[in-house]
Parts: sequence; structure tokens; C-alpha cells
Amino acid sequence: MRLLYSLSLLALAWAAPALASDWPQFRGPDSTAVAPDGQIPAALKIDWSVPLPGRGLASPIIVGDKLFLTCASGPKQERLHLFCLDAANGRKIWERQLQATGRTMSHPKTSIASSTPCSDGRHVFALWSCNDLAAFDLEGNLLWVRGLTTDYPNASNSLGMASSPIVIGETVVVTIENDSESYSLGVDAKTGCNLWKLDRPKAANWSSPVPWRAGAHATPVAVLQSSKGLLAVDPASGSRLWEYTEGASTTSSSVVASGIIYAASNGVTALSPDASNAAPKQLWRSKQINPATISPLVLGGSIFSCNNAGVILAGDIKTGSIQWKLRLTGPFSGSPVGAGSRLLAVNEKGLVQVVETSASEGKLIGQVQLPLNTETKENILCTPAISGNHVYVRTDSTLWRLGE
Repeated sequence: MRLLYSLSLLALAWAAPALASDWPQFRGPDSTAVAPDGQIPAALKIDWSVPLPGRGLASPIIVGDKLFLTCASGPKQERLHLFCLDAANGRKIWERQLQATGRTMSHPKTSIASSTPCSDGRHVFALWSCNDLAAFDLEGNLLWVRGLTTDYPNASNSLGMASSPIVIGETVVVTIENDSESYSLGVDAKTGCNLWKLDRPKAANWSSPVPWRAGAHATPVAVLQSSKGLLAVDPASGSRLWEYTEGASTTSSSVVASGIIYAASNGVTALSPDASNAAPKQLWRSKQINPATISPLVLGGSIFSCNNAGVILAGDIKTGSIQWKLRLTGPFSGSPVGAGSRLLAVNEKGLVQVVETSASEGKLIGQVQLPLNTETKENILCTPAISGNHVYVRTDSTLWRLGE
């Protein structure tokens, strides 16, 4: 294994307590797409916007008062950017650029900056579609960088990679799954070296891993998703803990709530793993709650999915039975996010829609149109981020903050 550049952080504590307003990875805390202490105002307005270079559909993440997001610029998207902005006003605090070492091919609709960064509260780990992985501290100091294509040259996807990493303890979990050299890694957050490597099914896969806990105080494990199903692994060692083998989506990711995994499998399948390390127990399955390419989320006693037609479906988390349906204005590429009893979704044309899920049939209670660049046919493909009572969303060229 070749490590391009590595700086160890000597005797430094690597984990910091997450703040209530943090949105530290793709779909926020524990990849649930829900801000536990956040709010989604019904009457949203644009607080500010800042220009961005090049291309990007990765979501922003928020750690304390800082916002981080990635972009890719240049004729072949070969310049890789990581920005740190003041989450309150959008002021640039610092920017770092790297040169891509892997393949910079992607579908015209996507980007090399498609994977959302993640943070453990002290550091930011950024992955790009060219399979370059880098670690920075919150002040912008480069800690290490891996050119994974140098180590595993056959790992690629002609449409572009998009799985987002997660960090559990001192392990950054990365999935580089494709039709050729398909693998998942547990990378030491301190050094960038492999803690473990697992061969994975040879099939294109854009879903992201999620953390799962057996209980509120249990040590989280990493759940990897592929076309074959789900695999739970110990994040420190990569040892296999349990497996679900009835297939899963390669686009939408699963979600965990109260120890139950709502797998993007055969529609949605509710799974209850236990401490015996046996195959998880299936609680219910609903092909009606079909998340298509968009990841589901759980709010209160309901699970919500958005299908290709732009219809939000609410299902009972105990039985999977459909509670109500509500048609929004689509199409959607980014996944919805939630806080309290409200759900927010942004369609490709920049229409932000707020749904009150506690209404008996669901109710659209607010919307705002973002001013996209029609000349460049700008679209919104990213999943929004929530911090406090603010929502952050980006396109290739612009980052917006929405508030009351």
C-alpha cells in the first residue's frame, strides 16, 4: 500500500463530542437525515448565497460554527477543492486544493465532487470520485492523503463514484464498489493507513454505509450495503458481525432508527439485528414504500420515502402499512431531510418544499424557489443539510443558506 503523504497527530484525542447543531456527514447525525434539535421554518427565505468553483453535488457538513464542502474544477475536474466557510455568513475561512490522482470521468449530470465529507468533530475526511481521500484538521492543516487508485488501479466507474464515507471512532469507513476491483476499507483516521480491507460484490454501487447501534450506549458498527444485501462489520477490525442476503439498492441508502434498520431492499425491509450475530430478524417488508434512488428517513412513528414521481409516502414504522401519500413538485435527486415533525425536500429545479408530517394526510406548508442559472441549465442534485433553524443547499456554482 502506498501512502502518498502522512502526518500523524501524536498524543491528540481524535474524537470530540458532537454538538446539537452539527451535521457531520451525509444525511447528518448517524446518517439519519434528521436534525434532532433542529427546526425547519415554514416560511423559508434566502439568508445568503456564496459562489462556488467548478462542479459539485456533495452535501455540505457543519461542525460547530464551520461549514465544509467539496468541489472539483478544471477542464477534467482535476482540481479538488475543500472549503471551510463560516456557517453564519458564508465567509470563506480557508480553502485547500489537491490534484486528482485517479480517473476524473463521470456522467455529465454528476461530478467528481459527489461524495459528502465526514467529520469526527476535530477533523474532516474528504473523498472524491477519483478515489482520492484526504484528512484535514478544522484549521485546514493537511494530515494525510491517499490516492486509492494508486493502490487499487482497477477500481472505477464510468458514471462516477458517489458513496460517502463515515467515521466511527478512529476508523474512516470507505466503500469503493464497482464492476471491477470492488472493495471497502477501514482507514486509520490518524495515519490514513488501512486497518482492514474487504473484497466486495463486483457491481456498481453508489449507496453509502451507515452506523448501527444495538442500543443507545452500544458501540456502533458499520453497515455496508450492496446489491447482495447488508453486511455489518466491526469498524476497528473489519470482522464480519452479521449479514442480510436478500439484496439491496445500489443507489438509495438504508436508515437506522432506535436500533431498527430500514433497509432499502425490496422496497423497504425493516430488520432487527441482535447480539447473537445471526442474520437479522425481518419485521416487515413493503414494496409500496419504494425509495427508488432517494434515501428514506424516519420521523416520529413514520418512515418516509420519495419515489420517482415525486410522491412522498408515509408508512408506519411498526408495520410498514401506508398512512398517507402526498404529491410534491419533482423531479428529485437529493434525499429529503427532517426536523421535529417537518420534512424538507428540494427538487432539481431548486424548489424547496416543506411538509408538515403530523397533518393527517401530510400538508405542504411552505416553499421557496432558489434562483438557479437557467443559461447553464443548473440543477440541484445534493441532499440538504440542517443546522439549528437553517438549511444549507448547493448547486455546482452556489451555496445557499435558508432561514426564517
